[in-house]
Amino acid sequence: METKLNHVVLAAENDIKGAQSIHELMNIKAKYIGKKSEIMDLMKTLGSLSPEERPKVGKTINIAKQNIENLLENRIVKLKEMEYQKTLQDSKVDLSMPGYAIGYGSLHPLTIVWREIEDIFISMGFDIAEGYDIEDEFHNFDALNTPKDHPSRNLADTFYIKDDVLLRTQTSTVQIRTMENYKPPIKIISPGRCYRNDRPDASHSPAFHQVEALVVDENITFQDLRDTLNTFVKKMFGNHMKSRFRPHFFPFTEPSAEIDISCVNCGGKGCAICKNSGWLEMGGAGLVDPNVLGKLGIDTEKYSGFAFGLGIDRITILKYNIPGLRLLYENDIRFLKQFTMNN
Repeated sequence: METKLNHVVLAAENDIKGAQSIHELMNIKAKYIGKKSEIMDLMKTLGSLSPEERPKVGKTINIAKQNIENLLENRIVKLKEMEYQKTLQDSKVDLSMPGYAIGYGSLHPLTIVWREIEDIFISMGFDIAEGYDIEDEFHNFDALNTPKDHPSRNLADTFYIKDDVLLRTQTSTVQIRTMENYKPPIKIISPGRCYRNDRPDASHSPAFHQVEALVVDENITFQDLRDTLNTFVKKMFGNHMKSRFRPHFFPFTEPSAEIDISCVNCGGKGCAICKNSGWLEMGGAGLVDPNVLGKLGIDTEKYSGFAFGLGIDRITILKYNIPGLRLLYENDIRFLKQFTMNN
């Protein structure tokens, strides 16, 4: 039997040396140590041997099987190495050449501006408040003095989930919840994502970002509002920037105003971007309507406040002179790479 096993191992060795692929080696493995191989047939005869012969013969068969397995493993390693070397030759890779530099990711321009806005207002003594993207009509409309027949409540403008549950159209909802849960003095900003049923174009998106501010304290006046916004504009866009207020109407505030800044493109001289006016719209503001404060249990004889809302997307476009809103959401790597150095 030992002689027969030696012949099997020698034959296997010759076949293994001549194999030129992993597939051939698998066939050779099945031939010599598979279920129908001679070695397996010999293993089946162990039961017919005497107890004294069985250990010796079994050991001899296992040694032969192990030798064949070792030959197979060594040849597999050799073939893989040969295949790797052939791949290198075919691809003409010069291993002495330096590798490519690894590119680094960067913050999205919206994230950069969002963080800068937070830093500016924190430096001015504001706290950051967060709220829910899914809200109810009371916090999104009723508490903000919005009439039942106001167009903003229509399905054409607001995403309703069911009944009076909706995706918030403004982060003013956070101001309402803050006034419900905290007593004055209050000084917060509430940045976050908002949703409106708008068709996407160069200046509109169904999902966008706002930052709203609320200050409630004793003796708050319109001058406090104006000083706060002027300070923010100069810190965000530079000391050379000017701002102005135009009368407007918002249900939440009285009196109300629109905030404009001097055109970031022409510096106020007049160009196509500002429609030759020298000014660009940035957001809305005003003194909090006493009716809103009263609904939330705040003493309007003692306290007054101001609030304003600014579009983070709008500020980003103005700050970096981006030609359209869509660029902020298309994830074009050529556009995003321009902000790597701003991180």
